[in-house]
Amino acid sequence: MFTAFDKVFTPENILYLAKGALISLLIAAVSLVLGLILGILGSTAKRSKYCIFRIIGNVYVEVIRGTPMLLQILLLFSVVPSLYTALTGDILRINTYVIGAIAMSINSGAYSTELIRSGINGVDKGQWEACETLGLSHWQTMKMVVLPQAFKIIIPPVISEFITLIKDSSLISCIGAVELLKGAQVIGAKYFDVMSPYCVAAIFYLIMTLSVSYLGRYIERKLAASD
Repeated sequence: MFTAFDKVFTPENILYLAKGALISLLIAAVSLVLGLILGILGSTAKRSKYCIFRIIGNVYVEVIRGTPMLLQILLLFSVVPSLYTALTGDILRINTYVIGAIAMSINSGAYSTELIRSGINGVDKGQWEACETLGLSHWQTMKMVVLPQAFKIIIPPVISEFITLIKDSSLISCIGAVELLKGAQVIGAKYFDVMSPYCVAAIFYLIMTLSVSYLGRYIERKLAASD
C-alpha cells in the first residue's frame, strides 16, 4: 500500500519541482546581475561630489533596505498597474516573473550598493593616486583599476546575496508565479498532502544553496591563488 509520500514522489512531480527550482535559480541569477548593476550606479551616486546624486543614492538604499521585499513585490504587482490605469485609462498587464525579477533586482541593488561601496573603500588609496599620476580619468580609474579589485573583496558577500535571493525567490509565489515553492503548494493541493512536496522543495533549495556556496569557496581559492 502506497503512502502519501509515494504518491507525491513520482517522476512527473519531481520534474515539475525541478522546473520550479530552475525558475527560482534563474530569477535569482538575473536579480543578482541587475542588482550589481544598480549597486554600481548606487555606490557611484553615494560617492559623487554632487549633493543631489548623494541624496538619491542614500534615499534609494534607506527606503529599499527599510521595507520588506514582499511589500515591494506587492507594490509593483498591484499599485503600479493601478496607477498606470488611473493615468492612462488602459490596463497594464505585466508578467508575474518579470515583476518578481524587477522587485528582487531593485531590492538586491540596495544591498549591492553598500557592498560595492565598502569594496571600493577597501581599495588602497595609493591606487587612486597612481592612476591620477598616470593621467587616468575618474571613470577610467574606476573601470580599469578600482572596480576589479573591489569585486575581489566583495566576492564572499555577493555569494551570500545570491544564496539569499535563491531563498527569497519563494516570495514571488504570492503573486502567482510558479517557482519552486508555488510548485510544491500546487502538488500539495492536488494530493491533499503539503508535507511531502515541501520536504522535496527543501531538498531542492539545499542543493542549490550548497552548490552556490561551494562555487563561491572555489572562486575565492582561485582568486587567492592568483594574488
